[in-house]
Amino acid sequence: MEKIASFCIDHNKLTEGIYVSRIDNDIITYDLRTRKPNNDEYMDNITMHSFEHMFATYARNSVLGENVIYFGPMGCQTGFYLLMRGVRDFETLVLVKTVLQNIINHKGPIPGGKKSECGNFKNLSVAAAKIEARRYLKILNSKENNFKYE
Repeated sequence: MEKIASFCIDHNKLTEGIYVSRIDNDIITYDLRTRKPNNDEYMDNITMHSFEHMFATYARNSVLGENVIYFGPMGCQTGFYLLMRGVRDFETLVLVKTVLQNIINHKGPIPGGKKSECGNFKNLSVAAAKIEARRYLKILNSKENNFKYE
């Protein structure tokens, strides 16, 4: 059986940042790596779930919202995948940083946080999403070379 592309990256060398994971025709999959893999520091479920709700909502409501194909967590709990169409890497980086700032500045309840809107609505926290957004924005702002696997 053929290995999928994400399993071909040496996770021992991978660090936090944003990377192009793969390109399929006009769809670019970005690896939004919030944790160094296999470093015994993983996102807890409430953080991952809450961040997913907020990031997806702000990204889809942005100027590039029509270019967002998908946003969701990695099963390994070290980041997220953002699938985009018709954008350049720089535009995606600006989008991600803007969305992170929007999460940090968010007032009110979590989008999609009602029982009728989410299958695990009790497992959401605005505070957890904000902590993760601050953490990841700091990482992205400190990286000189996003978009390249190390």
